[in-house]
Amino acid sequence: MVAAEIQLLWWRGCPSWERALTMLREQMATLGLGEERLEVIEIEDEADAECLGFPGSPTILVDGIDIQPPDPEQAIGLTCRVYRRRDGRFSPLPDPNDLRDALARRSG
Repeated sequence: MVAAEIQLLWWRGCPSWERALTMLREQMATLGLGEERLEVIEIEDEADAECLGFPGSPTILVDGIDIQPPDPEQAIGLTCRVYRRRDGRFSPLPDPNDLRDALARRSG
């Protein structure tokens, strides 16, 4: 079995995590990355968030690296994450191009 190299970290209070998971699965399928490479991890409490340095939900890691590293001043904890899209807009989901590029590095 292949170890999971792609992780989605999420928090139950975040309304965007399911859309992020769908987006992630679609991009993985497009690039031929099997579902066995994905680990979905629920962050259940502040202690877990602190231990993992969780910058909010959803967070996507590829080979342990955040696809869009958060601002160092961003608080750690159970919160919804805000991403900056390539066009400068803010969004609860990462830019699809950032996600695709991070996954392409993994598949390539």
